Amino acid sequence: MLRAKFFAFPLFALTAAAMTVPASYARADEGEETAAEADAAAGAMQDGWNIVQNATSSPEHKTLVQAITAAGLADTLSAAGPFTVFAPTDQAFAAVPQPMTAYLMDPVNKDHLAQVLKYHVVPGTITSTDLYAKIKAGGGKTTLTTVEGEPLTFTEVEGNIKVDGTQGSSGYVTQADVAQSNGVIHVLNGVLMPTFAAAEPAADAAPAAPATEAEPAPAADPAS
Repeated sequence: MLRAKFFAFPLFALTAAAMTVPASYARADEGEETAAEADAAAGAMQDGWNIVQNATSSPEHKTLVQAITAAGLADTLSAAGPFTVFAPTDQAFAAVPQPMTAYLMDPVNKDHLAQVLKYHVVPGTITSTDLYAKIKAGGGKTTLTTVEGEPLTFTEVEGNIKVDGTQGSSGYVTQADVAQSNGVIHVLNGVLMPTFAAAEPAADAAPAAPATEAEPAPAADPAS
């Protein structure tokens, strides 16, 4: 049972905007750090392994694996697929405000955590070549519907693929086309957020007062 509405969207939007600038706008050391992180993640993966196996072996996706396990999605992402996963790095997750992280990792909010993770997954195998072609065909923009059910928007910024979610969330693909036995991973430097449904009322909320019965109408006067 979900206990509260999601409360940190504006703060997340500011954080996401600060952390997902393209490499050409970042400081040199930030760009080098991001590139090294993406290379380390891709270098640890093997195309004969599935998405979960490779994410588990990656030194840059420990938080993602923890979230997949907590959300109960390990079996789903180990299945035949194929799936295209935009995989946020540990650095991307670390930039998410702590109250939001605590909310999502609370077992009570498992459904919302699963919703976030499914928002990073697109059915089928979509390569970067496919994305660039779709962006060009779409006049500079294209969308793909995620397993979660909402679309992600893709644009090209100075040769880089930018991915936009809802609530101001976005990220850039820092390492594309990491082959998996059940699809492909694109390493992402941001965490994408879907639109959350309103939370259900708490289980311990006070029940509504029962409706009172209407008083009976007075009997008619026999003399009238």
